[in-house]
Amino acid sequence: MRRVQRRTAVGFIALLALLLPTALPAAASPPSRDDVIVLDGAKSAEGIAAGKGKTFYAGELMTGDIFRGDLRDGKAKRFIDVPKGRMAVGMKADVRKDLLYVAGGGNGKAYIYNTETKATVADLTLTTKKGSFINDVVLTDDGAWFTNSKYGELYQVKVSRWGEVRKAVRTLTVKGEAGAALAPADFGLNGIAAAKDDHVLIVAHTKNKALYRVNPWNGDSIRIKGLDLEFVDGILVQGNTLWAVQNMANKISRVKLAGDLSSGTVRDVITSKHFDVPATVAKFGDTLAAVNAQFNRPASPHEVVLVPARD
Repeated sequence: MRRVQRRTAVGFIALLALLLPTALPAAASPPSRDDVIVLDGAKSAEGIAAGKGKTFYAGELMTGDIFRGDLRDGKAKRFIDVPKGRMAVGMKADVRKDLLYVAGGGNGKAYIYNTETKATVADLTLTTKKGSFINDVVLTDDGAWFTNSKYGELYQVKVSRWGEVRKAVRTLTVKGEAGAALAPADFGLNGIAAAKDDHVLIVAHTKNKALYRVNPWNGDSIRIKGLDLEFVDGILVQGNTLWAVQNMANKISRVKLAGDLSSGTVRDVITSKHFDVPATVAKFGDTLAAVNAQFNRPASPHEVVLVPARD
């Protein structure tokens, strides 16, 4: 039975005002092939994570509910009906431990769900700072890192090899340009990825239209040169290739990173006629799956758009 929508129009409009840039560029021409999977019943969306095989998970932004879909049959439906008061922003799945890590948005929290039992494994308070927005997450060998788009901070949650979550959260203050104070309307740290065997974190900074290398031990940040990524949101890294979702620009830039991660070059721009403010992306072989957030036009249905990865 479909659940009654749990948000008010006023609350949703307020969040959109926080997330929404001021201008929407015209959509670019579509790629050679693409496809769409509808998140059946979703009233909002933002995050996506690759699961086992062709399975993916996507989040209903405002309610926090988790959808599960499959690229093979092109369908997705509500999978985890979470307790009232949660949100679901960026997410990543650990398929070995059957765990789904979810950034909790405006309540300063993170959630971890068991994808076999649907149970909440952890409900973690990352910060109590007013106005925080926990936006995205990346997995590392010993747990996960979460970003805060309103403060120059990252949060590390450690998880044992058996899937036991440590309740103590480590706060890392980001130093330098990437960690600079923000105006109330600005979004800073956004998407996050790990590189160099987890010895380096790469973070997207929406306001600065930039990517930064961040030292996970001391928080030092260094800008990755050569890039100007307007509306940069979620990112994905494999080797020296990085995909940067540029939400309001309705495109994904494929970036070639230098071996030392000091610079990057946009090698390709991926577009689709179906993009409607894509926010985050997951990869399945040679296919990218990007979720449409529709920040500029809160509407339904919400969709996952499939486009070539162009490795």
